[in-house]
Amino acid sequence: MAFRRGVAPLLVALLALVATARSDCLCEKNKRVKGCTLSNGECECVSWGSNITVSCGTLTSKCLLMKAEITGLKDGRKPPSQAFVDNDGIYNPECDNNGNFKAKQCNGTSTCWCVNSAGVRRTERSDENITCSEVVRTSWIIIETKSVNTALDPHSVERVFAETLAQRYLLNPKHINVKYDNSFITIELKQNASEKSTRDVDIADVAYYFEKDVKGDSIPPQSRWNITVQGEPLQLQNTLIYYVDEKPPEFSMKRLTAGVIAVIVVVALAIIAGILVLVFTRRKTGKYEKAEVKEMNEMHRELKS
Repeated sequence: MAFRRGVAPLLVALLALVATARSDCLCEKNKRVKGCTLSNGECECVSWGSNITVSCGTLTSKCLLMKAEITGLKDGRKPPSQAFVDNDGIYNPECDNNGNFKAKQCNGTSTCWCVNSAGVRRTERSDENITCSEVVRTSWIIIETKSVNTALDPHSVERVFAETLAQRYLLNPKHINVKYDNSFITIELKQNASEKSTRDVDIADVAYYFEKDVKGDSIPPQSRWNITVQGEPLQLQNTLIYYVDEKPPEFSMKRLTAGVIAVIVVVALAIIAGILVLVFTRRKTGKYEKAEVKEMNEMHRELKS
């Protein structure tokens, strides 16, 4: 009887240990998380830098990933070799309770701006009084990259790329269009708000995961980017990402570089010069026609006389 009493607490402790062990899990889609537990058979974790719980069965939002990366840098971790987002660099974003970007973002020094649903700045920088009434949706993302490999079959490249994007990033194939031409690869991701359900991944998150994969800083902890075409690993370079919103951005001429402004000025001057030439030509033609008419009238008068 005493033996049974001594075994019972041991069994309880063992069961508790097993339950604890089973509650731990690995987040397959995000390495920047903590406190992972199983919930109804699905792994859920807390994203670094926030108290928001993310599901490991799908992509984590770009906003939470950026915030987690900033948290990692603050904690003394070495930054990735190309840790930049767009042209503004990594910033610490404000995310809503669903992990989406808030319309207004600031850098902590009373400098603020408005962003789209991909977190990309779409206005000039201003003070904290700037008004951002809505998060304008990015419905079209264009990714341009170049293959280091040469002499690849275009159909094979397009097929393998489309399949990889759908499988690795869980994006519905209907939102993916891939074109390959002379080593240049163009990926178009199109997804209107009406086409996206609550369970669908967002094309902005897909583009961010892809960007990190190409730069060698894959977000999944145990799954690095690896795409093979015709038995040859595909290597990419010169990757650029363009964002097209449902509403045009609100930038002024201040944002344009000196080179772009110079080109605009030259084009404007060329147009003005063309207009002036046209005006002067018409004036000369008009004077010539008037003189010709005058001469014809004088000839008629002489014949009558």
